[in-house]
Amino acid sequence: MPVQSSAQAARAAAVPVIELMRRGQVFAADCPSRGVLNHVTSRWGTLVLVALLDGTLRFSELRRRIGGVSEKMLAQTLQALESDGFVQRMKYPVVPPHVDYRLTPMGQQVAVHVQTLVDWVETRLPDILQARDQQADATAQRS
Repeated sequence: MPVQSSAQAARAAAVPVIELMRRGQVFAADCPSRGVLNHVTSRWGTLVLVALLDGTLRFSELRRRIGGVSEKMLAQTLQALESDGFVQRMKYPVVPPHVDYRLTPMGQQVAVHVQTLVDWVETRLPDILQARDQQADATAQRS
């Protein structure tokens, strides 16, 4: 049985058991919330969610908007986000096929959080790149 820190024990004691049953346990190896986190925070998942914050888009519009994503990866990402309930796929019975994608209400909620993370990264990018350079220099000096 894993040993809990006093902070973990205090948090666990403060959360009612029924709430723990409703919530995921992200640090547990078999918790399904890890798969959801993977879908939401993957490179393409993050970009799809942020792109769809602007509204409904067709597959080709999403692909153009998200530079560098392959058709296969975009399709897989959209399927994963749809299965998690974050994206709604709307197919119209026309020729040629017309498919739109938009965020569900739950998708809107998670996309706002992801957008905050993206904004933070973009704002702090100079500091991040400087840290990378410093780390590379330090590694080179040790070699």
